[in-house]
Amino acid sequence: MSASTTQAGSRATDRTGSGTGPEDRAQVLRQDRKKNRIGYNIAGLAVFVVMAFPVYWLIISSLRPNHEIRSYDQTLWPSSLTFDNFQRAVNQPNFGTAIQSSLIICGVAVLGGMLLATIAAFAIARFRFRGRKFFMIVLLAVQLLPPTAMLIPIYIQLNDLGGLNEYWGVIVIYLVSTLPFATWMIRGFVINIPPELEESAMVDGCSRMGAFWRVTFPLLAPGLAAAAIFSLITAWNEYLLAYVVLQDNDKYTLNVWLMNFTTSRGIDYGALMAASTLIAIPVVAFFLLVQKYMATGLTSGAVKG
Repeated sequence: MSASTTQAGSRATDRTGSGTGPEDRAQVLRQDRKKNRIGYNIAGLAVFVVMAFPVYWLIISSLRPNHEIRSYDQTLWPSSLTFDNFQRAVNQPNFGTAIQSSLIICGVAVLGGMLLATIAAFAIARFRFRGRKFFMIVLLAVQLLPPTAMLIPIYIQLNDLGGLNEYWGVIVIYLVSTLPFATWMIRGFVINIPPELEESAMVDGCSRMGAFWRVTFPLLAPGLAAAAIFSLITAWNEYLLAYVVLQDNDKYTLNVWLMNFTTSRGIDYGALMAASTLIAIPVVAFFLLVQKYMATGLTSGAVKG
């Protein structure tokens, strides 16, 4: 009789919502999720601070006076702000030609790379041919090679072709170095587009390539944006290959031009930081323009196929 009374009491407790009923368990789960969300937010904030601090220090150092930069007593905020560093950076010789060289080299390399990567990605995604999977593996394997490992062969080949100290030599290097990953990324977007759209356009009279350019290509905007920002960052920040290939001061890119702040009398850290800040602005601006498409590309571009 006591056992039946206990079971009846427990069932009554569950029905009234007290004890360990479904509502209590749901409340406990909500509390656990809230705690986990707070922990994730704290961890994300910590990662953001660690990653953003070098950028903050770069900008703050570009606004510090030189004597404060060289001081052993560093503070998170300068005692006084100055724009003299930016003035010295802009007045440095060959600043305008360095901007011109970087824009020409990176612009042509990115545009040419996107064109070739789009055509190659379409061929890999839509056609079945012998060695296709092996070719895709090779595309990724090429990206594993460090640029320094290919420096001597690249120098010898460009020397034989007359590409040393020429814009087109650096453009070819940047285009080829970013082409494999861009092809792989855009391929994921081509796969996600139904081929029936192209078939319908071909029924209406379009050729194979006509259907691609009129139907498929406009739908590749997220993939093209993600691949373009990757290619631009890679080309814009590259230093070693441009330094080896370009031998004339009038053709140096911005990253090579930064060597002008290192002289026999020392390093002008303030102007160097200011110049580095100015160099980063175009990439940041381009990223802000395409970041919406880039976010879509990174989350949905290479997850299928």
